[in-house]
Amino acid sequence: MTEAELPEREGMDYDVVVVGAGPAGLATAIRLKQLAEEKGADISVVVVEKGSEAGAHILSGAVIDPIGLDRLLPGWREESDAPLVTQVTDDRFYLLGPAGGIRLPNFAMPPLMNNHGNYIGSLGNVVRWLAQKAEAVGVEIYPGFAASEVLYDDNGAVRGVATGDMGVDREGQPKGEFTRGMELRGRYTVFAEGARGHLTKRLIARFGLDAGREPPKFGIGLKELWKVAPEKHQPGLVQHAFGWPLDGKTGGGAFLYHMEDCQVMVGFVVHLNYQNPYLSPFDEFQRFKTHPTFRDTFEGGKRISYGARAITEGGYQSVPRLSFPGGVLVGCAAGFVNVPRIKGSHNAVLSGMLAAEHLFGPLVEGRGYDEVSSYEAAWRASDVGRDLHRVRNVKPLWSRFGTYLGIPLGALDMWTNTLGFSFFGTQKHGKTDAASLKPASEFKPIAYPKPDGVLTFDKLSSVFISNTNHEEDQPVHLKVRDLDLQKRSEHDVFAGPSNRYCPAGVYEWVEEASGPRFQINAQNCVHCKTCDIKDPNQNIDWTAPEGGGGPNYPNM
Repeated sequence: MTEAELPEREGMDYDVVVVGAGPAGLATAIRLKQLAEEKGADISVVVVEKGSEAGAHILSGAVIDPIGLDRLLPGWREESDAPLVTQVTDDRFYLLGPAGGIRLPNFAMPPLMNNHGNYIGSLGNVVRWLAQKAEAVGVEIYPGFAASEVLYDDNGAVRGVATGDMGVDREGQPKGEFTRGMELRGRYTVFAEGARGHLTKRLIARFGLDAGREPPKFGIGLKELWKVAPEKHQPGLVQHAFGWPLDGKTGGGAFLYHMEDCQVMVGFVVHLNYQNPYLSPFDEFQRFKTHPTFRDTFEGGKRISYGARAITEGGYQSVPRLSFPGGVLVGCAAGFVNVPRIKGSHNAVLSGMLAAEHLFGPLVEGRGYDEVSSYEAAWRASDVGRDLHRVRNVKPLWSRFGTYLGIPLGALDMWTNTLGFSFFGTQKHGKTDAASLKPASEFKPIAYPKPDGVLTFDKLSSVFISNTNHEEDQPVHLKVRDLDLQKRSEHDVFAGPSNRYCPAGVYEWVEEASGPRFQINAQNCVHCKTCDIKDPNQNIDWTAPEGGGGPNYPNM
């Protein structure tokens, strides 16, 4: 059935439409309602979320800086259902080699790396709690509905979004339970999709929001939640490590966070500007857990959950223009992660509040569909801008000089920035992550150990405990623009890195009599977006599957 043959979408009108029920989107919605209550205004706000519930797709470390929550909801710590209860009590940093590690002295670390006063917890549970707060002040939240299309008016301004059709088969034809998507129209639309949002990517291209900016940069973060033996558990302990198993040219690191109830979160980050197409971030993560400094933590424990997600790493230089006719970007959609701190949720909340405060005036004046440029003009002077400015050179220095020289230079730059200056000015990123990959002929394949099923695991068993599910008979949401190019380049030149950079076993090159065939196991997709970022030809587009599909992360 063609688009012209489909029934018209029904629509609903609001003052503000928010895309994404993460910390940035919910903070925007809550702050708008707070301002409306303070000023006696009536502002309608709706949040649309592709996950089955708010928090279902949220994945983060997470050691959370509470500055955002403190400003948005003062007094949250005293509430009986507060989502964060474990404060950091012990902060450790390690440089790892294959057989051992060196603990770095805390006094040598730049002050902003100090985690005392922060909380260890599940960002997913924080988001579930924020969703309750939002609904309590009158925000409408629609989980299980993926925004699939940006709507524009006759002047080219954003006027809302449309959710995807439900009940469509693999060939794109309506099934018996077919339901047409809905138009959610707003005077302003806030895009809070997280890292590499598929609608945000289109908006950046349409409005040229990246003009004059450095290319966006990303990492992939992989995480497991473990229940460990009581004698291995140290509530409040935060451990960060870099070095082995990655080589000196490949950026990344690991973390272990001990939260309440004998739960330990272990994670691994690989910067996606790595060069070796044979590298597998998932398998490097599994190798990390075998390091003698950390493996003892997991003995007698049980893995509970697994997930993966792209992380924005471009920082200050890569943040696109945040405003355009009819809308704004907030949170990780804008790239507000502080990379050395591995923290972004505080800036997500603060940016959502800032956007709400700049949208509120135009709303009460009766405006709409225009560009709220004051938000773009304000962010660099805000706490978000100051936070990112201090660490702006860390990622470029890591990338340019590698682990063993880049990290000390990054630390030096953070120290001098506490005094208000930098020896390095503002460094550039240069290449995109896709362009960083080199041909397979320059490398040797990496032989990763077989998983033991106790400490180390394979991808499919990991995806199983992420509770990932997609209706099998639905259109494949991972779009390959040119299959011939995929064979000619991704397979023949780069040795099929999609099989390795994907942390969920989505992509396979299947050898057949007629030659290799590119197979996409879309049901496995955990929505990390790595393929959209790292494919060397930018030949894969991640699009939204049917609403409610994907992972369902508990306590992640």
